[in-house]
Amino acid sequence: MTGTTGVMVCGHGSRDAAAIAEFAKVADGLRARLPETTVEHGFLEFATPVIRDGLDKLHAAGVTEVLAVPGMLFAAGHVKNDVPSVLNTYQAQHPDVTVRYGRELGIDTKLVRAAGDRVREALAAAEAAHGPVPLDETLLMVVGRGASDPDANSNVAKVSRLLWEGFGFGWGETCYSGVTFPLVEPGLEHAAKLGYRRIVVFPYFLFTGVLVRRIYDASDAVATRHPDIQFVKASYLNDHPLVIDAFADRIAEIVDGTGNMNCQLCKYREQVLGFEAEVGLAQESHHHHVEGIGAGDGHHHHHGHDHTHGHHHPYPHAEHPHGPASMRKPAAE
Repeated sequence: MTGTTGVMVCGHGSRDAAAIAEFAKVADGLRARLPETTVEHGFLEFATPVIRDGLDKLHAAGVTEVLAVPGMLFAAGHVKNDVPSVLNTYQAQHPDVTVRYGRELGIDTKLVRAAGDRVREALAAAEAAHGPVPLDETLLMVVGRGASDPDANSNVAKVSRLLWEGFGFGWGETCYSGVTFPLVEPGLEHAAKLGYRRIVVFPYFLFTGVLVRRIYDASDAVATRHPDIQFVKASYLNDHPLVIDAFADRIAEIVDGTGNMNCQLCKYREQVLGFEAEVGLAQESHHHHVEGIGAGDGHHHHHGHDHTHGHHHPYPHAEHPHGPASMRKPAAE
């Protein structure tokens, strides 16, 4: 990368100050990995700085090529539509800057190893407090964020399976914090009926926030109704060193031209069962009205994330490289 190249880490945003601080740590970790490169970060909604603020800082620093990476685990509406919409707009307004957009973190062995460490830490703490329980008498419940994109939801299930088999748990289940099904509490109630002595609840999230707290609250509620089962709450990924490694890999993919998306099951390109009407819809974002609204700012706009976003966040298929039209299009998606 040259002195005119900068990195933009694009986050979702949260009203939770701790989540914003944790996201900033990821940007700090990338700065340490890329000491000769300017790194900024920003958010789509509910927090500052917003993405365009970070882009402005890069622009002011003399950056002419921006390598933008989504700070999200899977490619649903935010990655496929909202972030590219912001980047497209900025690119159109600043013709002296070239923006190249990388792919989401996705299914990655580094992230699975990081997730394994979080589960291992939780098991060690539980066994120190309550004694050992055999893995074959333990059920793993992996909780994803949940989206209106079945491909993103299925990736959570794949991570769950990789952890289940990797550890050798007796059983594995997957549920979601919102939008899709099963939700956390009914999912855990179902799991409690399967006869396992211990249930490990692992939120497959990058950062804390209201959704992670709801997951833990649901776990406590179900545990109260099933006192004979040991419920173990694992931590989310946070700034695990392997998470920083995965972000660095996505940046390197942009430079190398190897960051190709897998669009085989994308509901906006293919006739995915149940979503056939969404093929080819126009790209758009709905986040402008909540840009920059942060935790503790006194704003009471009610815009939750347990919803399906009625306009479905489609993107243009004629030239979509998973980002702005001016970016290099991957050879295969």
